[in-house]
Amino acid sequence: MSTTETSITKRVDTDIVAAMKAKQEHRLTTLRMVKSALKNKAIDKRADLTDQEEMQVLSTLIKQRKESVESFVKGNRPELAEKEQAEIAMIECYLPAAACEADVRTTVQQVLTQLTVDGQRPGPKDMGTAMKVVRQHLLANGIRADGQLVSDIVKSELAK
Repeated sequence: MSTTETSITKRVDTDIVAAMKAKQEHRLTTLRMVKSALKNKAIDKRADLTDQEEMQVLSTLIKQRKESVESFVKGNRPELAEKEQAEIAMIECYLPAAACEADVRTTVQQVLTQLTVDGQRPGPKDMGTAMKVVRQHLLANGIRADGQLVSDIVKSELAK
């Protein structure tokens, strides 16, 4: 069991207690959902989650909420979109800060330089390979980045 995983789990548990005492109903239900998602993933794996796996679970929850926000905005339901936005903010506080576009671009450029073989730089047809290596590199360095942002940057860099 790693220290980050323990601290995330402990922080969620502590925050659940605090939300109960403060009678913050929306925060409480959101934190319980986060705890449940983490626990379900650990049960599926039949072992404790690593730092990356916990971050991946939280990232998935955030992505689901962002998709819901889009749907609610299209469906003219601003009150539900606002609720989902609040949940995103609550979940994001357990993750490291997301990397800015400049950091992601620097990482992508480094990876593409590494993938250059005999002076032949990868092109647009190498998108899948480049994305896989970039994702691995970001995960290994504990950098959190939006998948769409990474994809757009890789695409633009490969087109150069």
